[in-house]
Amino acid sequence: MTVIDTDSNPASGASHPHESARAQVAGSATYVDDIPEVKGTLHAAPILSTQAHGRLLGVNAQAALAMPGVRGVVLAGDIPGDPLLATFVHDEPIFARDKVEHIGQVVGLVLANTVMQARRAARKVQLKIEPLPPLLTPRDAHAAKSYVLPPVTVRRGEPDAAMDRSKHTLTGQLEVGGQEHFYLEGQIAYALPMEQGQWQIHSSTQHPGEVQHWVAHALGLSNSAVTVQCRRMGGGFGGKETQAGHLAVWAALAARKFGCPVKLRLDRDDDFMVTGKRHPFAYDYTVGFDDHGLIAALKLTMLANCGFSADLSGPVADRAIFHTDNAYFLSDVEIISHRCKTNTQSHTAFRGFGGPQGVIVIEAIMGDIARRLGLDPFDVRMRNLYGIEERNVTHYQMKVEDNILHPLLTRLAKDCGYRERRQGIAAWNAQSPVIKRGIAITPVKFGISFTATLFNQAGALVHVYTDGSVQVNHGGTEMGQGLNTKVAQVVADELGVPFARVCSTAADTSKVPNASATAASSGTDLNGRAAQFAARHVRENLAAFVGGMDNCGAGAVSFQGGRVISPAATRSFDEVVKAAYANRIQLWSDGFYRTPKIHYDKTTLTGRPFYYFSYGAACSEVAIDTLTGESRVLEVDILHDVGTSLNPAIDIGQIEGGFVQGMGWLTTEQLVWNDKGYLSTHAPSTYKIPATGDIPEHFKVALWPEPNREDNVGASKAVGEPPFMLAISVWEALREAVATARGGGPVRLDAPATAETVLLAVRR
Repeated sequence: MTVIDTDSNPASGASHPHESARAQVAGSATYVDDIPEVKGTLHAAPILSTQAHGRLLGVNAQAALAMPGVRGVVLAGDIPGDPLLATFVHDEPIFARDKVEHIGQVVGLVLANTVMQARRAARKVQLKIEPLPPLLTPRDAHAAKSYVLPPVTVRRGEPDAAMDRSKHTLTGQLEVGGQEHFYLEGQIAYALPMEQGQWQIHSSTQHPGEVQHWVAHALGLSNSAVTVQCRRMGGGFGGKETQAGHLAVWAALAARKFGCPVKLRLDRDDDFMVTGKRHPFAYDYTVGFDDHGLIAALKLTMLANCGFSADLSGPVADRAIFHTDNAYFLSDVEIISHRCKTNTQSHTAFRGFGGPQGVIVIEAIMGDIARRLGLDPFDVRMRNLYGIEERNVTHYQMKVEDNILHPLLTRLAKDCGYRERRQGIAAWNAQSPVIKRGIAITPVKFGISFTATLFNQAGALVHVYTDGSVQVNHGGTEMGQGLNTKVAQVVADELGVPFARVCSTAADTSKVPNASATAASSGTDLNGRAAQFAARHVRENLAAFVGGMDNCGAGAVSFQGGRVISPAATRSFDEVVKAAYANRIQLWSDGFYRTPKIHYDKTTLTGRPFYYFSYGAACSEVAIDTLTGESRVLEVDILHDVGTSLNPAIDIGQIEGGFVQGMGWLTTEQLVWNDKGYLSTHAPSTYKIPATGDIPEHFKVALWPEPNREDNVGASKAVGEPPFMLAISVWEALREAVATARGGGPVRLDAPATAETVLLAVRR
């Protein structure tokens, strides 16, 4: 049973239902594959490389072309524009040309009258490939000096000298695996040629503006010739930030060649084989500390497995550097980040965007310092926290101004009975030879904003119609996270009308141009604020109009409960709107927002990349079977900071979902490439996401009761990504249980901590 505590945030907003919830439950919510197909639509299926690395010498499609319903193929030679995708690094071919670089790389498409005809035919295409040796791990790539981008080093103080002065040092290694996005709705695009060289693209994408740019680039057109629309996604988690663009480009190229609409939808197996994952990381570290566990020096090398192209690996690896401190002050530190090129799928954005890969290593270090010294890991973590007046500047030179770490962690430890439970677990372990338990509290401090400063902007449109109904359109995309619901709430509050009066519409590049991706947990911060400003412009127009009628200033007019109130009269909102229209008052407006205060030097990775931090902490208790390595999460208590919640139900749902997804990353979701570079875990039969049986019986979520100290929309804070890292408490609790089984000391437990990995750690 999940226990939800919202009393801790009495100033929170209303828990309105998700704006699409009824439609989704009823099956009437439209996704790309539900859009009625235009007459003459063809279906595409990808031709996939069967080698991880090799020279592509030829493509033989004769057998495929002879199959029923097959209309033709599309290859690299059919691209009228640039053969490379319009990525920032410009290093990824649209279709493989003279070489292949991972098993599953798309060489071309087969077009047919039906989906199944296309898929069956694509598997009949024969590729002539001369194999080359593949690089499959970041350590192998690093040894071979194979990189997609140059290395980055961030250094503060004198880590070598501080290490020499340290009373204790600890050296270790860690391997952390990737993660498949496993969105319910797979990657899909539907490309429709329109009149006069125009194009309409329906895409399940977190970034319609980028899809627009990529398609125009590949077709050799201006951006204005391409319109991209996305009403909703069936999940994204970062997997549709860039890589939805591939499908849109492929479908558009096929539609251009054959002169008709083309739909391309990957099945689950192909989606696994084609698309990138969360970046796997390998780490080497040495840390110096005193008798109390206070860190004096840290030297860390990160090896990010980027796959065969850069994609978003640069900013992902940068954010891992930014979040290596997590909640802790690092006085003398050196972090070296290598962005390794391997012959696997090109890894991409995933919830947390490198943050989890940074946080987990410092939490591993904290836990092992405590076990080396025989101290409570919670006490070591508390001792290393950022301070208020001093020890409050990050290793990238940003001051931590809104620090609530100490009171938040103290309250969680008290509320969940951590000290008493730890004693009880010790007593249990002393008399239980097989089942060992562990408990851990870990914090999170997560920076909110795109690290690429230019993306921290948003636009919106608000239309008030003559019947008093309201429509809002913004550049953000809905992937189930409740963005449209929150934005509609903000607009309703600004206009003083009931939530039900506000309708959210599809993200559309012809309405709000140049929109940033819905990512970095900033969807509501950016788009909610832009929509608020747009609604405010309309409200000000109406207030000035009413003030003129009632001979009072516009400031004396208020909007609430569907009414417009002046010192002279109270009218319904609908009545005022009708009168304003009759007097030619503008009833629609745009709004624009740019995040203030942020700045940083991307060459040195120093400055203020984040507007504010979101905080949280989780206490997890686990049990392991030392004979089999099986584990179970027994209890979870979470205290998380969302500022003043715009919608507590949605925020708590995001906290729960993020935590469980993070738990999957660290316990059951294992990506396995064999020695040929073939992804063996490419279906639900072999890749295990958490299921209902994995949810602990005790799962309590409470919200921290303090508003955002920065001027953010509704005094709220972002909630999408930060809770993901709270699941590191599960992994740390597992390491505590393993340490008990081993008799104490540091523990090498690579992630994910599957039954096999746990068993090996117990016996190591």
